[in-house]
Amino acid sequence: MLLNLKRSIGLCLALTLAACSTLPRGAPVDSEILRSANDPNADFAIYPVTRAFLPSLKEWPTIGTRSYGWIGHSHGSSTNVIQAGDVINLRIWDSEDNSLLTGIGQQAADLSGLVVTPNGTIFVPYVGKVNVSGRSPDAARATIQRSLEAISPSAQVQLTMVQGRGNSVDLVGGDGAPGSFPLQGTGYSVLSLIAAGGGVSNSFQNPQIRLVRGHDIYGTSIRKLYDNPRLDTRLRGGDKVFIKEDDRYFLSLGAAGNEALHPFTKADVTALDAMSIVGGVNDARGDPQGILILREYPDSAVRPGVRGPRQQRVVFTIDLTSSDGLFSARNFHIMNEDLVLVTESPINNARTILSLIGATFGIVNVVSN
Repeated sequence: MLLNLKRSIGLCLALTLAACSTLPRGAPVDSEILRSANDPNADFAIYPVTRAFLPSLKEWPTIGTRSYGWIGHSHGSSTNVIQAGDVINLRIWDSEDNSLLTGIGQQAADLSGLVVTPNGTIFVPYVGKVNVSGRSPDAARATIQRSLEAISPSAQVQLTMVQGRGNSVDLVGGDGAPGSFPLQGTGYSVLSLIAAGGGVSNSFQNPQIRLVRGHDIYGTSIRKLYDNPRLDTRLRGGDKVFIKEDDRYFLSLGAAGNEALHPFTKADVTALDAMSIVGGVNDARGDPQGILILREYPDSAVRPGVRGPRQQRVVFTIDLTSSDGLFSARNFHIMNEDLVLVTESPINNARTILSLIGATFGIVNVVSN
């Protein structure tokens, strides 16, 4: 009789657990999420990440972050030029005894503190206004000397320049010592400015460079500047450079090694990079065939004539048990605010049922004893 009681309790428990839609676990099974995809009213689309699919994905819009262009090093100033606000200091040498420029017994006259006016001129005695804006210091010196030849053919001019705001660049933040820096000779570049400011903060994840020039903003990562000297653009007067931490992130949930918010550690994070960052698939619970990337596109991505997904909500599926899935995951780029979901292995349901049945029989044995 007791044996029949045990069998009855075990059978009832097995049937009850088999009928249950939910069991104790930490993540969904992929079929639970994907089963409604074939419904005509489904509000999401599924795309397996395969070699055949990746070329089409490259034509889809990039979302989640603003894209910036960059300019090469040859697009800056190759030499300093005089601008409004700069201060010009002149020393005029004249060997003539009756020179209008020098005093009795003097061979040189100093004219210092000549501020370049907004219209680009300075005032030189006996000559008047001389336009020096837009000229290099050496070209401005030659212009002033030619202007003096009419009153003193033997005069020679020495010119030095103190740069004003128009010939300075600003390091706004993200560096050891932000501030305003004068352009130091020719070829003063973004990396030169960063070095002058004390370097990039070690606390930044994947530091990003932004260059503001006039009404335009350019951007790249500090790592790309380090790796490619051709991107180290020369600066112009009035440029502003600031350094910021990469604010992109993705989320991980489910049977991953770590459920958290993860900042981007480099410019491009692939699905394989993401799996490494989250600690991979939980060996005891996760399903390596059921890696899901959930992403939401804007309305503009699903308009007629735009190459993009069928729905705004998209689920990309990755199978890490196949060579195609592994290689394709290495070429699939994670975007800002993506959700990486590692689904539960279906076998865990059976394990849970068996463990509960075993626990129940243990209770029955205790009662019978």
